[in-house]
Amino acid sequence: MILDDLDARPGSATSLLRTVVGLYARDLGGHLAAADLVALLGAAGVAPGAARSAVSRAKSRGLLEAEESGGRAGYRLAPGAEEMLERGDRRIFAYRPQGDRDPWCLVSFSIPEARRDARHRLRRSLAGIGCGTVADGLWICPGHLADEVEGILDGLGLRDAATVFLTGTPRVAGALADAVARWWDLPLLAGAHRAFLAAHPDPAAGEALDPAAAFARWVRAVDDWRPLPYRDPGLPPGVLPDDWPGTAGVARFAALRAALAARAAAHVRAVVPTLGP
Repeated sequence: MILDDLDARPGSATSLLRTVVGLYARDLGGHLAAADLVALLGAAGVAPGAARSAVSRAKSRGLLEAEESGGRAGYRLAPGAEEMLERGDRRIFAYRPQGDRDPWCLVSFSIPEARRDARHRLRRSLAGIGCGTVADGLWICPGHLADEVEGILDGLGLRDAATVFLTGTPRVAGALADAVARWWDLPLLAGAHRAFLAAHPDPAAGEALDPAAAFARWVRAVDDWRPLPYRDPGLPPGVLPDDWPGTAGVARFAALRAALAARAAAHVRAVVPTLGP
C-alpha cells in the first residue's frame, strides 16, 4: 500500500514535485523524462539540485520508479501510485461537504498495547483523512468517508480490531456544534483556510497570465490547497461557526482552477509536447 504523502511542507521541493506529478504524469502516460520534470519544477521555482533530491525522495516513498523511454532517462509512476492519485483527485477537485441531515461515520477500535505501533498508525491515518476524536478508541467523520476509513483499516491489517458504524446525528449533551468543536480543532482548520485565501487572491477579471506564469501560479495553488480537503472533511454547515472561511476557500480554489488550469496545461504541452489536449 502506498500511503498518501501529506507530510511534506507545501511549497517545498518534495511537495511541489508531488503536485506536478499528480497533475500531469497520468496525461503523459505515466512517464516523465527527467529533464522535462526538472524543467517543470524549475518553472514552479524549484532549483535543479532541489528537484533531483525531491525525485530521489519520491522514489523512496514509492511514487516514482526509474524508466528510460525513447532513449531519455525518466520516471514512471510506481505500481499502485495511479490509484492513490485518483483517490487524491476526489478529495482535491471534488470536495464534498456533508449536509446537516447526512449520516455520520463512527469507527470504534481496541488495539492491545502489544500492537501500539499499529494503534499509532491508525490514529495518524484517521487524522490524516479528517476524522475527529470523540474518545481514545472512538473517532468520527462524515458518512461519505466510510469507505476511506475501511480502506485504512484494511491497509493496516486492523479490520478485525475495529467496527465501523454509519449513524444519524449524534445525540450529545448540549449543542452538537459544541461537541464538534471538541472533536475537531476548528480554529486550526479555519486558520488554514484563511492562510490559503490570503496567499491566493481571486484571479483578476480579464487577467491574462502567460502560460508559464499561469503554470507557476496554478501549481502553487494546488500545492497549498492539496492538504486542506484532508484536514477539513467538510463538516455540516449547521455545526460550524457563522464566519466559517472554508466555504470561501472552496470557492476560491474553483475560481483559480477555472482561470489557470487550461493555460498551465498549455505550458506543460510546450515543455513536454506529448501531453494530450
